[in-house]
Amino acid sequence: MNDPRERNKNGPGFSRRQFLRGSGVAAASTALATAPARALAEHAVDDPPGVTGMGPGAVKITLNINGTDMTTSVEPRTTLLDSLRNHLDVTGCKRVCDRGTCGACTVMADGKPIYSCTMFALEAQGKKIKTAESLVSGGKLDAVPAAFVKYDAQQCGFCTPGFVVAMRAAFDKNPKATPAEIEEALSGNICRCGTYQQMRDAVYALCGQPPANGEGKGG
Repeated sequence: MNDPRERNKNGPGFSRRQFLRGSGVAAASTALATAPARALAEHAVDDPPGVTGMGPGAVKITLNINGTDMTTSVEPRTTLLDSLRNHLDVTGCKRVCDRGTCGACTVMADGKPIYSCTMFALEAQGKKIKTAESLVSGGKLDAVPAAFVKYDAQQCGFCTPGFVVAMRAAFDKNPKATPAEIEEALSGNICRCGTYQQMRDAVYALCGQPPANGEGKGG
């Protein structure tokens, strides 16, 4: 009879010694079974060009960024945001939520504001991409970011590039837009610092109207 001290608490008659003995057999069996697989892996070769294997390889792409064709190589799953920031050193658009909800990464694609974190870089080929960097020329700010500066419509600055790009796209679409229409166009952008009143002052000024509260900074 087995020594009672060797019995497992989960049931009588099954000892630690038996468990270890059984585990050793199982481990040996597994090792024998996987040996051929390991041998194959050791002699495996890279997939020939053009053949899809374990994962996507980098592909060469050309993107038109702010009027300039820029070429790089990225994996097919790389987003436009990551391509801009990590491969092309165009860092105006910011990574904040990376979920298509905050608007900090907003860019224009053929004049339409989009979340660059939701578009693959490959999809952006053939489109004219404009980022916040396009809103300054010869050291002179576009009217939209200039209004943000005048009315102190930024704090941490992470959301600002997305706001000014979305606002510029809205004015490009409708130069005579009302403040309400511009605010509607900015509904996909979030400012976590809460500088909405200063932004409203900038919007009203750009629309040729007095600041929303009648006493906007710099107005």
